[in-house]
Amino acid sequence: MTGIVPNLGRDKVSLGVTPTLWWNDDFPLIDIGIPFEQCVSEMALAGFQGCSIGHKFPTDPAVLKEALDLRDLKVSEPWVSTYFTIGEGVRTVENFKRQLHFLENVDGKDIVVAEFGQSSHLQPIPVFDHRPTFTDDEWDLLTGGLDEIGRLAADKGMRLCYHHHMGTGVQTAKDIDRLMAGTDENLVHLLLDTGHLQFAGDNPLRTAEEHSRRIKHVHLKNIRQAVVDKVKSDRLSFQEAIEQGAFTVPGDTEGAIDFKPILSVLGETGYEGWLVVEAEQDPAKACPLKYAKMARTYLTGVLGW
Repeated sequence: MTGIVPNLGRDKVSLGVTPTLWWNDDFPLIDIGIPFEQCVSEMALAGFQGCSIGHKFPTDPAVLKEALDLRDLKVSEPWVSTYFTIGEGVRTVENFKRQLHFLENVDGKDIVVAEFGQSSHLQPIPVFDHRPTFTDDEWDLLTGGLDEIGRLAADKGMRLCYHHHMGTGVQTAKDIDRLMAGTDENLVHLLLDTGHLQFAGDNPLRTAEEHSRRIKHVHLKNIRQAVVDKVKSDRLSFQEAIEQGAFTVPGDTEGAIDFKPILSVLGETGYEGWLVVEAEQDPAKACPLKYAKMARTYLTGVLGW
């Protein structure tokens, strides 16, 4: 089968999915009780090659690897929240080292981070109104800290990929531009999250074009624009946005993002790595396996495999 987007074949990219289709890792009450084993089995059934790590996953790397190997899945990334801007660099670095060790033991390569110092997204407050704006000194703390842990990852042959995120100090395209300008391109790579950037009011295609050489990890996340507009107008929290269906997957006709030009840019610039489907949806309203298969079918049509 021939796809629409060239240069993103099986030899270049792997397709992953996050467990946030099955439960929410930021807001554990968004959950209908789906266990780990069902989650990863459905990921494999839907046709994915890997997944990120959720809070229900085994914490013993040997146990996790055995369960994933049984289903021919690999770890696309673990997550590390950083807190450099509030003076918690030492604690952040120690936690990062622990996650690097875990990643080594599950044969992973990419480790995803986001600065949650002063973040509004976990709070029951309007996500747009209260996201932090970093001072110059706080930017220096962040970029310096990221370079430090980026070197720790690089020394082990791994890649630190920064995840811009709603409700944080690195939310918009302008924020991403500053982060990329202030960090070492060999140590700090960019995770492009299409949904978070569109949610923030920016065009993910523009960021893909601007920073294509720095992008080493991708989250393919869609948004329902009408819900995002309501989040702004009604001053909703990030949790309320999720509960009302702000996010969905590629291939959903309700989604606002055209992924084909974004993927084309990545293909043209030699992208190699993970393309990870993500949609933080309420599993009581959106059947996880249905939406995982929807996204995989869409990617088959676009990529040709």
